[in-house]
Amino acid sequence: MTVQVLGTRKSNDTKKALRFFSERRIDCHFRDLTEKGLSRGELENICRVIEPSQLIDATSPRYNKRGMGYMDFDILEEVLEDPLLLLMPIVRFGNRCTVGYSPEEWKRWISETT
Repeated sequence: MTVQVLGTRKSNDTKKALRFFSERRIDCHFRDLTEKGLSRGELENICRVIEPSQLIDATSPRYNKRGMGYMDFDILEEVLEDPLLLLMPIVRFGNRCTVGYSPEEWKRWISETT
């Protein structure tokens, strides 16, 4: 079992997700979104599982600084332009995906694969 964790090194929830999988000795591929964002294909794959409106962290300072609460915008285009708008971490395993810290869901993935 190998999971992909997308987030930033500064995100506490991303750190907790990495620790969750590390404690269970599950291979984890981490990608720091400050270094490399998502490709359109990756984002579209994520949106097959997660509703695009759930991807954006509407409570983040970045969201507020850009005044996005008062704008109409295309979520996918904004996230492609600025991946730090995402709610972190995004955890992918096969065709499954979660947004935010979701240990109960991850435990279910583990139990289904063992």
